[in-house]
Amino acid sequence: MTNLFTTLKETIKSKDVKIVFPEGLDERIITAASRLSSENVLTPILLGREEEILAKAETLELSLDGVTIMSPASYKYIEDVIQAFVERRKGKVTSEQAKEILQDENYFGTMLVFMGKADGLVSGAVHSTADTVRPALQIIKTKDGIKKTSGVFIMVREEEKYVFADCAINISPDSQDLAEIAVESAKTAKLFGLDPRVAMLSFSTKGSANSPETEKVSKALQSAKEMDPSLVIDGEFQFDAAFVPSVAAKKAPDSIIQGDANVFIFPSLEAGNIGYKIAQRLGNFEAVGPILQGLNKPVNDLSRGCNAEDVYKLALITAGQSL
Repeated sequence: MTNLFTTLKETIKSKDVKIVFPEGLDERIITAASRLSSENVLTPILLGREEEILAKAETLELSLDGVTIMSPASYKYIEDVIQAFVERRKGKVTSEQAKEILQDENYFGTMLVFMGKADGLVSGAVHSTADTVRPALQIIKTKDGIKKTSGVFIMVREEEKYVFADCAINISPDSQDLAEIAVESAKTAKLFGLDPRVAMLSFSTKGSANSPETEKVSKALQSAKEMDPSLVIDGEFQFDAAFVPSVAAKKAPDSIIQGDANVFIFPSLEAGNIGYKIAQRLGNFEAVGPILQGLNKPVNDLSRGCNAEDVYKLALITAGQSL
């Protein structure tokens, strides 16, 4: 894990990255922002009333030198933000409605990212996932050709690294959704120094069972290949056929994946969520994430049970996604 984030920090340091934190008064956010700034990794932008944030930092005996503090209520260019928001929402809100909505720090922070005032956003220590993701979908939106955002975990144990997706967002993805998740997860894998080898998971290996569920995965595989012909990807696989070379040799001898997959695409949210938690709790992997992918600019969601270390790491990941 140390090598993972050490490498990421070295990549980010020279890039003048700015990450906005809508929950600027939270102790965990302030602690992480102080550390990020003191290490000269990136410039944190804390949202909230300056006097309250500074007082909280003083109580915590933390320096906020190098940290930018903004408040939607006193931002001197708020009219520009309101106008940009009205235009982005294409008549769905009036200027008066926009003025009220943008007092919400998540909406204001997302607009800072959209307008290029920040490179990414990290929220969710206090707010729900919906509060974090909704403004991103309305304002930043998904990349061209991508219908939905998705959530991945980087699973780390000493020198081992794997990508598990989707473990956070889409409850019952269809074949096109799975294809998009596969392509975007491969891109995320590259961010963490992995040469992606993607396995589309199922309860069947190469037609050993036949059902609508397995057909969905097979269709997703074909769509993913069309979306990115350079992708090293195959399926459908049971997990052991994707991960254990001796099993792959028996169950999928002709596959390009021979038990050496490092990106695993689960067929449903329940499978992905259960899978990553089993690896985390029984396999002693550290689960880094969820990392949101598929958006035009990076927005990431913390768990409300997070600590300052989680905030710090997710900020580094978000900064890396922005490059």
